[in-house]
Amino acid sequence: QLQLVESGGGLVQPGGSLRLSCAASGFTLDYYAIGWFRQAPGKEREGVSCINSHGDITNHADSVKGRFTISRDNAENTVYLQMNSLKPEDTAIYYCAADFLCHLSGAEDYDYWGQGTQVTVSS
Repeated sequence: QLQLVESGGGLVQPGGSLRLSCAASGFTLDYYAIGWFRQAPGKEREGVSCINSHGDITNHADSVKGRFTISRDNAENTVYLQMNSLKPEDTAIYYCAADFLCHLSGAEDYDYWGQGTQVTVSS
């Protein structure tokens, strides 16, 4: 059973920080790129960040560039999304997903998805 499990979401004030985790079980993340996606009610799913299998290539959406950092610890079989300077418009359910390549478009091509974790940015 191949699973991805997100954690670390919650309620945070504008300007605050959260670190999301994406932990894999049933398979190793060594071979996979991991993408973070988010979806708010009534809005399209948006690719946020991705990282390749080696961790030497990353992509970030313009809306989060300079604020979010994706990283991975393959020894822990976990990928992280550090979110700083959070804004209300960052409020969404955040999902991680695994594919062989790092890409922010074509989310439907990702093979494995977690259940999502809610991030709410509000004063």
